[in-house]
Amino acid sequence: MAIVGRWEWRGFGAAIEAAERRLVELGPDSIEESDETYLLSLENDASVKVRDGLLDVKRLVRVSDEGLQQWIPIAKDPFPVEAAKLGTALAELAVDVALEREAYTLVQLHEEVVAPSPALHPVDVHKTRRRYTIGGCMAELTDATLEGRGMRTVAVESEDHELVLATLRELGLRPLPNVCVPRGLKQALGLGPRRFAVIDVGTNSVKVVLAERASDGRWRQLVDRAEVTRLGAGLADSGRLEPEPTARTIDAIAAIVEEARREGADEIAAVGTAGLRAAANSGEFLAAVEERCGIALEVISGEEEARLAYTAAIADLGRLEGTLVTFETGGGSTQFTFGRGGRIDEQFSVDVGAVRFTERFGLDGAVDEETVAAALEALARDLAPIEGRPMPDAVVGMGGGVTNLAAVKLELATYDPDIVRGTELTLGELDALIERFRVRSADERREIVGLQPKRAEVILAGACVVRTVLATLGRGSLSVSDRGLRHRLLVERFGA
Repeated sequence: MAIVGRWEWRGFGAAIEAAERRLVELGPDSIEESDETYLLSLENDASVKVRDGLLDVKRLVRVSDEGLQQWIPIAKDPFPVEAAKLGTALAELAVDVALEREAYTLVQLHEEVVAPSPALHPVDVHKTRRRYTIGGCMAELTDATLEGRGMRTVAVESEDHELVLATLRELGLRPLPNVCVPRGLKQALGLGPRRFAVIDVGTNSVKVVLAERASDGRWRQLVDRAEVTRLGAGLADSGRLEPEPTARTIDAIAAIVEEARREGADEIAAVGTAGLRAAANSGEFLAAVEERCGIALEVISGEEEARLAYTAAIADLGRLEGTLVTFETGGGSTQFTFGRGGRIDEQFSVDVGAVRFTERFGLDGAVDEETVAAALEALARDLAPIEGRPMPDAVVGMGGGVTNLAAVKLELATYDPDIVRGTELTLGELDALIERFRVRSADERREIVGLQPKRAEVILAGACVVRTVLATLGRGSLSVSDRGLRHRLLVERFGA
């Protein structure tokens, strides 16, 4: 008979308190106490435990787009357990141990297999499970004690995926991350890596970085990309976020949040920048994001945006000698930071961005030379706050527009951050790129190798911004940084 996996969701911590109260009001169908020993792997979140004298192994076979996990039992073997069956459990734990016996008692398992393996951590857990029936699903409220500390968890499971989703919504749990028992135990004990995500909602694009922090503090990046949504389309004329760009941006944020939770992000931070600072109806946007996605989107100041960008660039390119100017240009604004090495002397934001100037001068398609000249003149006026300053020893450019210009220069059919990072862009190269974009329609620009297709409408304005910044600062070239505020915020928010 085929084994049918059950769809499961589980949560820990203070966020589940409302669901706890609802379940307590219902009254449990049953209460069960047990003592179990989990074998926790530092390599993954496999479910292997010893309960009632059995080696109990479950396998995660699928994670749905909504973040539910489908597990199936693959073994429940009594001790002494055969080496082949123990080998199956160790393979699930991603641990390679030479098994020299034909079978292992529980004591031999601990002494000869678990104890010598640095990747395995056994933990004894006492559980009090209260089981309920709600919405056609089994819900479980569990109090667990491990290594002298207590924790509570709520789970909902069923063979029917949609029933689980409906029950989670009924209990107010739907927006919360799904955390399996092994991961929850490791988090409680401070074992193994943890995953975090940062979302940056800009005027032109939504950026995300998802990374894993090891127990020694090292980071491993898993996802880093941008979705062009043009949230700020029409903002310059109306002063408000328009319905269509609002809808597609919230859709993009929701998809990113779902992905982050599906990939096991323990926490998600989200910030908004220039477009949300400027829009009269940004409060409505923030409320809609929280209702749809279950995350609080924080609108940060231009000064904070500039600080994060500067410190990200320093970390990316290393300490640069002499005076340094970093700028991160987006769809609605450009953030500047002036400093020397790790010291910040001044930082500010200017309302100069690719979306604003695209709409103002019609730069989304082919235009004549006079139009580009007028745009460059207007940019020079709007960038007056950086004019007349001493020429810096180095300039670093950041943001999707800058990295796309570098990718076009390098003719990167597939974007490679390691190649883009540190690339030099000269005034001459920027002039050539501006001319290349000027004579092409958006569709023709999309054929250019290295250009992200969704940036075709705004890339001419972006190149004009970068060229004007560089010329106004008096430098002939800039270095490209692939990092941004999201990378620095990740370290500052979740690095400890």
